[in-house]
Parts: sequence; structure tokens; C-alpha cells
Amino acid sequence: MSDFPTLETDRLLLRELVEDDAPALFSIHCDAPAMRWYGADPMVDVRQAQRLIESFAGWRRMPNPGVRWGIQRQSDASLVGTCGLFKWNRGWRTCTVGYELARAARGAGLMAEALSAALAWAFTEMQLNRIEARIHPDNAASLKLARRLGFVQEGRAREAGFWQGEHHDLLQFSLLRRDWGRA
Repeated sequence: MSDFPTLETDRLLLRELVEDDAPALFSIHCDAPAMRWYGADPMVDVRQAQRLIESFAGWRRMPNPGVRWGIQRQSDASLVGTCGLFKWNRGWRTCTVGYELARAARGAGLMAEALSAALAWAFTEMQLNRIEARIHPDNAASLKLARRLGFVQEGRAREAGFWQGEHHDLLQFSLLRRDWGRA
């Protein structure tokens, strides 16, 4: 994964996050009600967003690299979220997907569009057989999205996450290559 994989959909450009994205990323990650689902405490300073961008860029240099796209709306070039693949196990041909979307961009099908492109790329370019997702049981929008994309719930990981001072159960989902596109 040397060159960053830019993806394009009808309405979106999935591209590398850059330093100039820090204010937009901060505005998404400082939204405390939304961050209750993300698995991290809300950001309180734009420098945290800058460090997150650096962290995402560092994924590509890891032994089992990952990729995190900035989701940019083509109509106005605004950054509306991110999505990505991480915890890539090359030997097992698996990874985990993660994503978040700005409050103002929700409800328009943008994340389904972005993830459809990212998942297609992952099955083709990364040669994955399995993509996993862990979702908070009360995150109705994310649960609906995962099922719409063909993810199948496999179980519940009790107190698997810890953020905002609490342990959280997470529902375990997977999407297999053979099931991709059947949803």
C-alpha cells in the first residue's frame, strides 16, 4: 500500500486525509452525542484531530497496514466523514471496518455509498475474504447500515470497548466475500 488508493463514487471522493482536514475532522469528533458510538472520547482540541490524521497516515506503514479515507462530497468538496479498514491480517485475509459521518450529512445514504466503494476495493485489492464490524447495540443507524450492506451478526462481545468512562458491549458482524453484493 504505497500509493494512497483514491476512490470515486457518484457523489463522493474517498481520498487521503490531509492536515487541512483537521478542522472538519474535529467538528465531527467533538460531537459528544455522536461519539458515544465511535469508541473514543469526544475531542476537545483541534490538535487531537491533527494527531488522528497522523495516526491514520501511519496505518499504511504498519506490518499489517490499514487505510482510512476522508469522505469528501463532490458537490462542494466538503469533508463529511471518514471510513477505513484496519487490523488487517494478511494470512487470514481479514480486517475490520470503521466509519463516522458528520451529523449534517446523515440520512442521505452517503455512508452506504462510501462503504460500498471501500468494501469492493477491499475484496479486490486487499484480497480479503472477511471484513468485520463491531457496533454498539444501541447504534440503530449503524446496525441498519451494516445489515443493508450484507453484514451478518455473529454475536455480542461483552464489555469489549471502553470509552467515555464506561465499558460497552459491542455486536460482532462480518461480511464474507461470497456474500458481497447479495444484500
